[in-house]
Amino acid sequence: MAHYEDITIDQGSDVAIEIHCDSADGAKKDLSNYSVAAKMKLGLNSDSDNTVDFNAIVASPSTDGIITLSLTNTQTSALSAKKRYLYDVEISFQDDSSNTIYERILEGNIYVTPSVTR
Repeated sequence: MAHYEDITIDQGSDVAIEIHCDSADGAKKDLSNYSVAAKMKLGLNSDSDNTVDFNAIVASPSTDGIITLSLTNTQTSALSAKKRYLYDVEISFQDDSSNTIYERILEGNIYVTPSVTR
């Protein structure tokens, strides 16, 4: 089950969000051979024009279990201020049978604060 956390983003700013992943036993999750994807949109049924892809990477070394999500100031400038977006983060890997296994690890709302200086 995914963890839930709300995030606030300042419109027009560069944003970097670090996610620390742990295994069930509390140890750092080894993210070797994992991929990560994260998106935000205005609503579940929003069209692709209202979808923003985060730059999502597994930080090095992957054995530390850290994921970094980022948006550029250009991307955050284009966001609608005073709006609530939905987001989620998924990790995936291929098992021994070459099946891709997906796990949603984080989800919630993103609030965008307006920028006066543009």
